[in-house]
Amino acid sequence: MSSLFERFLSTPEVTEALSDRAVIEAMLRFEAALAHAQASVGLMPQAAAQSIIGTCKVELFDVPKLVRESARIRCLATPLVSNLRETVALFNQEASGLVHFGCSDQELVDTALALVMRDVLKLIEADLAQTIQALLALAAQHADDAMLSRSPLQTSTLTSFGLTCSQWAAPLVRSQQRLQTAAARALRLRFGSTVVTLAVMHDKNPQVMALMATDLQLQAPVFDGNTAHDETVALACELGLLVGNLGKIAFEIAHLSQFEMGELTPQAAAMVQVPGAKPVPPIATAILCMVAQVAAQRVPQQVAVLLATLSQEHGNTLGNWQTQLAQWPALLAASQSITRAVAQLVTGLHADTQRMRSNLDAVRAGLSAKELKARFSTELAHHASALTRTQVKALLALQTPSPQD
Repeated sequence: MSSLFERFLSTPEVTEALSDRAVIEAMLRFEAALAHAQASVGLMPQAAAQSIIGTCKVELFDVPKLVRESARIRCLATPLVSNLRETVALFNQEASGLVHFGCSDQELVDTALALVMRDVLKLIEADLAQTIQALLALAAQHADDAMLSRSPLQTSTLTSFGLTCSQWAAPLVRSQQRLQTAAARALRLRFGSTVVTLAVMHDKNPQVMALMATDLQLQAPVFDGNTAHDETVALACELGLLVGNLGKIAFEIAHLSQFEMGELTPQAAAMVQVPGAKPVPPIATAILCMVAQVAAQRVPQQVAVLLATLSQEHGNTLGNWQTQLAQWPALLAASQSITRAVAQLVTGLHADTQRMRSNLDAVRAGLSAKELKARFSTELAHHASALTRTQVKALLALQTPSPQD
C-alpha cells in the first residue's frame, strides 16, 4: 500500500524518526553498545569489540534489502544480525562469532524501539510546550474579554476567552508532567531478560547493563529477567490522554471558527520558505483540524490494542510482542501529528472579541431581566477574569521547560 495514505496525516519529522533507516540505525547502536560493554568487563577481546563497533554504521548496510529480507522471513532482527556478522567477518573472522553475543532478538528490537520512541517523544514534548505557552499567553491577553460559555442542549452562560484558554491548557500541563514521568519509566534498556543471557554473562550482567544504559542514555532495567511491558503500555495510555485533550481543543477551535460563530480566526501567516523550492502557503486551519480529528479517532483504538497485549501466557507469548511492535509506530505518528497540528492552530490564533461581544449581545437580547442577572451579571464577568489570572499563574508555575530550552 502506498505510504501516501499515511504520510499526508504525518509530519516530515516523525516520518524520518520512524523511518526504516532510523530503526536499523537504532538496532546497530544497540549492537555497538553491547560489544563495547562486554569488552569492558572482559567478556570479549577489545580488538573484536572494535571490529564490531566500527561496523555498526548504518551507511555500511543496504537498508532496503534488510527491509525486504525482514518482510520475507517475518522477523526484524535476524537479517540485520546475519548481515552484521557477514560484514564484521570481512575484517575480523573471530569477531564475527561474537556479534549479538548473549542477547535475544527481542532485547535488540525492544531497545531499538525505545531509542526511536525517545526521539519521537522529544518532538511531542517540544510541540506540547509550544501549545501550552501559546494558550497561556492568550489566556493572559484575553482574561477580560467576555464570550458565551456554550454547552450542548443547555442555556448559554458567561465566561471569558481567557478562561477558556486556561482551561484548555490545564489538562495539557498535567499531561506534560505525566508523560515525562511515564517516559522515564518506560524508556529502558532491554537486556538480561532470559536465563540463557544471565548464564553466558558469568555474573557480569549488572555491569554490562549499566554500561549499555549509560552508552545509550536509557534507564537500566530495574532487575534481571523482567519481560513485562506494563510501563510501555502505561506510556501509551498517557499518550492517549494527551491526544484526547488535544482533540477537544481542536474540535472547539473548529467550532468557534465556523462562519456562523466567527469568534476565532487564524492570523495571517507568511509564506513558508523552503530552500530550493517555491514558497508555500501555511497549512489552513481546516486541514489542521482535520489532521487532529483523524488522530483523535485513531489513537484510542491503538491504545486499546496495546492494553490487550498485556493479557498473555508464558511470558511474551507468540503474537503479543509482534502486535506491540506493529502498533507503536502508528500510535507515535498519530500522537506527534496531532500535537504539531494543535501547536500550529493555537500559535496563529486570533480572537475576534467584537464578534464574541456581538454573539453575547444576541443571546442577551432574548432573555428576561431575571435570566440576565443569573447568567450574565457583571459579577460573573469579574469572577471569570480573576479565575483566569489565578489559573494562568498556577499553570505557569507548574509547566516544565521545553526540551529545546
